[in-house]
Amino acid sequence: MASTHSSDLAIELITTGEKAGLWGTITNTNLQILELSSSGNIEVAMGGGTDVTLTLADGSAAGTTTATGKNLYFKLTGTLTRNQTLIMPASVPSGGTALRVFVIEDATTRSSTNYTLSVKTTGSSSPVIIPAKSTGIFYSNGTDTSRGLMTKGYYEVVAGTNAPYTAVAGDQILVNTFSAAVTINLPATPSLGDEVTIIDANTSPQGFASNNCVVGRNGNKILSGAADLTLTTNTQAITLVYTNVALGWTYKTNSV
Repeated sequence: MASTHSSDLAIELITTGEKAGLWGTITNTNLQILELSSSGNIEVAMGGGTDVTLTLADGSAAGTTTATGKNLYFKLTGTLTRNQTLIMPASVPSGGTALRVFVIEDATTRSSTNYTLSVKTTGSSSPVIIPAKSTGIFYSNGTDTSRGLMTKGYYEVVAGTNAPYTAVAGDQILVNTFSAAVTINLPATPSLGDEVTIIDANTSPQGFASNNCVVGRNGNKILSGAADLTLTTNTQAITLVYTNVALGWTYKTNSV
């Protein structure tokens, strides 16, 4: 029986009696693949205008373009020119479901149009949006991708530059209203426990009292009301958490 390959990392599994004289080479390649999955890191350019699909080719290891998806850590770079998605393969060429745990760091630059960055599994219609400037653990079960632990980053929204801005779950937004009011729209389809943090990033005495920050409800309630929330206090910082349809978004923290 010929050698086969494992489903998730496509490690070559040598059948007894096969590959005479090649065991050393194949074993070294397999060890390189295991290194990739435990400590390998790669920068992935996301500014090319097309989604990027990673690779899990059979037997491929470090230094090859066909093993990009076998790394543990992915640093996403470039200036986004559209909504971009990083895609993890659902299987390997020899067959079988690819199960992958991996880490993504968002080091991309968002233009004034605030394009989104997502990750998904091949064939999935449910991409996971990555909060701006965050680093998180993700899991692909061969059908969909889910997000685990995450270190949140900070994203600056400046009046006249990249405002208004529509937040995604997990965003921590530094709002600069020095020249004009700014609107931050909450996610349109939130899930239980989703959080968004909004912080007055103006230099005193300028701030939300001079030019307000409007938190757009985007179709969901805020504090059980069907109205946007206006922040009017300098140096204010709030975290909103989504609870349910009746209450909608409510304060988790409020500095005033």
